[in-house]
Amino acid sequence: MALSYRSMALAALLSQASSSSAALYDQVIQTQFGPVQGYAAFDSEPGGNLTNWQDITVWKGIPFAASTAGQNRWKAPQPASPWNGTLDAKEYGDICPSSSSSPEYTISEDCLNLNIWSGAKSPKAKLPVVMWSYPAYSTAADHLFDGGGMADKGVVYVNYNYRTGALGWLAHPELSEEVQASTGHNSSGNWGMLDQFEALKWIHANIESFGGDPDRITVMGQSAGSAATQHILNSPLAKGLIVGAIIESGVRDPHDPLCSSLAENYRTLDFALNQGAEYFESKNVSSVAEARETSYENFVDNSQFSFGDTSTDWVWTATLDYYAMPDTYLNTLRNGAGNDVPVLTGNTRDESGATYGLNITVAEYLADLNETYSGDFVEKFLALYPAANDSQASVSENLQFTERSMVGTWLWASMWRKSASSPIYTYLWDHAPPGQDQGAYHESEINYVLNNLYGTDSPWEDDDYEIAATINAYWVNFIKTGNPNGKGLPHWPQTTEKQVTQHVGDGWGSMPIATKAQVQLFKEWFNTLSSW
Repeated sequence: MALSYRSMALAALLSQASSSSAALYDQVIQTQFGPVQGYAAFDSEPGGNLTNWQDITVWKGIPFAASTAGQNRWKAPQPASPWNGTLDAKEYGDICPSSSSSPEYTISEDCLNLNIWSGAKSPKAKLPVVMWSYPAYSTAADHLFDGGGMADKGVVYVNYNYRTGALGWLAHPELSEEVQASTGHNSSGNWGMLDQFEALKWIHANIESFGGDPDRITVMGQSAGSAATQHILNSPLAKGLIVGAIIESGVRDPHDPLCSSLAENYRTLDFALNQGAEYFESKNVSSVAEARETSYENFVDNSQFSFGDTSTDWVWTATLDYYAMPDTYLNTLRNGAGNDVPVLTGNTRDESGATYGLNITVAEYLADLNETYSGDFVEKFLALYPAANDSQASVSENLQFTERSMVGTWLWASMWRKSASSPIYTYLWDHAPPGQDQGAYHESEINYVLNNLYGTDSPWEDDDYEIAATINAYWVNFIKTGNPNGKGLPHWPQTTEKQVTQHVGDGWGSMPIATKAQVQLFKEWFNTLSSW
């Protein structure tokens, strides 16, 4: 028997009342390209620090742009085609081609997709949002970047894939002509960066349907992902889309030579254009049109993450094009970033030259000093980082690099404060996860800040869960308020002229970045060098 209008209206109200308090995997979610169906993120209790795991929905493999194959190769991301029916978002989408791609993933150029974790019980929840950019040699499908731990704490977490290697960063004179014609800017090479911007724009346009607040998006990433976060922070193409940035293992004084070789490095447009022409010649293709007809496999090279200075190393990295990347890091700090928002940034103890368990001789240490510094600076650094024996030489080598990172980050923050009105917070992470011998290595904080120890089969101990709960609380507070501080947490002060940073990991609270003499020496040395 047909329902009366009144019965249908009552049924609709009951349905709305039910859906308003149900997990979002019980609903079909609308996006600008079509509806999607999500799934419960966990089918049983994951353990650890999660208390709301039953409410968490995950959507995997949602396209945020079209395939980058064929005529879309080496172009800014193009709009995705709307789909018919409901997208079953149960499996991760294809990942972008790279030399490090694992056979467990499906690889294709149709790889611009994203994944969302949300604990919202209603599309109207207006929860804060974080967009995670992964480091090099990674993919959004990596278990290390699972977002359930963030979603458990009331944050809508999104990660995504972007182009890398030659497919993500190749510049060429013909490509510059195309961009000039479409945008009016002589730009080429930053396709991966434009993917990152496009993912952010998709999130801003669609995340409200997933219980997120499009006006409260924080961007976050580590290593190469921290470079992505810094580019979003700086670029006018992302202006107004974010309220905060978390940059893990990524910023330092723009005079530090490591800026030329670590994840945040970039090259001039002239370098990138010349390299692109040489690269096509090495691949026996004579034009962009011909290259677009060639299999993508021809442009996936084992050296694609090499950051050398010769064309034989193929430097696939950001290009200073004064369009997507508006200026040098130094000038951007001086003149102001595209987004004046709160920033949280720092380093791990055993990275960027510091090697846990290092065992070198005095002679090796002296050779390293002479290779790094010149003139009087060799003796000055030796006086503050002495080497009376091999043991002390090993300690001084590591301490020098760890403190170089801390001082460099503090100097970057000092420059940030001069042009920005928003606060900045810095840290040093020093906890060594169990089951490995690299100490507090590069990437070692990720499981903890994302609160997803459940997704990695390391021999976690009670201390690890306690550390994860604390550092994740800082990160979640920052995402929610632009300030990491909160009830029950040791105070984390804003970075000021005081030469301190926040200790996180095996201890909590302010710690000196180095002695005053060591800070002054690094400042003097940096000031003699050219900037990035």
